[in-house]
Amino acid sequence: MKKLEQLLWLIAIVGFVAGAYGLYDRFANGHLNVSYGSYIPWGLWIGAYIYLVGVSAGAFLISALVYAFGVKRLEKIGKLALFTAVVSLAIAMFSVFLDLGRPERAWRLMFATNFGSMMGWMIWLYAAYFVLLVTELWFALRGDFVAWSNRKDFAGKLTGFLTFGQKDVSANALARDKKFLRVLGTIGVPLAIAFHGGVGALFGVVGARPYWNSGLTPIMFLVGALCSGGALLTFVTFVFGPNHGSSEHKETVLFLGKIALGLLMFDVMLEWAEYSIGLYSAIPADVASMKLVLFGPYAWVFWGVHIGLGVVVPILLMFWQAKSPFWVAMAGLLIAVTFFTVRLNIVIPGLAVPEMQGLGEAK
Repeated sequence: MKKLEQLLWLIAIVGFVAGAYGLYDRFANGHLNVSYGSYIPWGLWIGAYIYLVGVSAGAFLISALVYAFGVKRLEKIGKLALFTAVVSLAIAMFSVFLDLGRPERAWRLMFATNFGSMMGWMIWLYAAYFVLLVTELWFALRGDFVAWSNRKDFAGKLTGFLTFGQKDVSANALARDKKFLRVLGTIGVPLAIAFHGGVGALFGVVGARPYWNSGLTPIMFLVGALCSGGALLTFVTFVFGPNHGSSEHKETVLFLGKIALGLLMFDVMLEWAEYSIGLYSAIPADVASMKLVLFGPYAWVFWGVHIGLGVVVPILLMFWQAKSPFWVAMAGLLIAVTFFTVRLNIVIPGLAVPEMQGLGEAK
């Protein structure tokens, strides 16, 4: 396990260095190197954004099984699921910030909201969801903050500050915290469904893009969120979960793996329905985007990365190594990482086909 943690730290450091260079390029050159324009306004950052908000919603909904529905089997990872949801959401919002041509005007989305726009509703749903997440995480960790505040180092001072003076850890106080967690978790379930379903609806209502325009799009976003969030949480629990190596830890990882596997198979079924019906109906613009995904120059992303590494390999691992927490966790990691390509294959092909013939070459 120590070697795995060291490998993860190495990957994190390499990613940090690469990301630092990317930030420099973004702020030094703007959108010059991504070649955005009037016809292709979105790309990698929006793909990352819808992927990460999905992970956040999925991780939160799994935490809700603990705090709202009282699933004892997952009780030990409730805090970890909430933390994963908060971090994923924060990175997702930063991805959107990088995508904006004029990020200093982002405040207008909230203070000059057009409630006739799906995006206007989304910004308020995001704000409410973020406040709820942070508040719920604080109640979940308050007792830990009090315990850690007794340390004499910087961590002790920081956690002492984060208690905000609420250091009562009596049975009544902890019971009150659990009551707040139950209320917040219950409120958060429809909120998480609304905010991520809203992301799907943002694409689904675009009538000018037949590839996106489907009543199934919000449902696929929600199922994909649960799948990617559950898969990532399977891996995160294996590496960072409490009581590592115990039978309880093993059973938790295997249980999360079963959830991720079921959601993956459901997501594949929805994907099959979307592609098969779209191709059979033969709407030219819709078919053109689908053919780009299935047979275009980047078809290897769909068949090799998504289907091969993200569906076939994880399913085989979870069936053949169903009792091994390590291999189940690796399957979860594969699902979570490769699911990013699913989101890219939503954003980019929908924009790659011109809304009318010759539009991309018009002067």
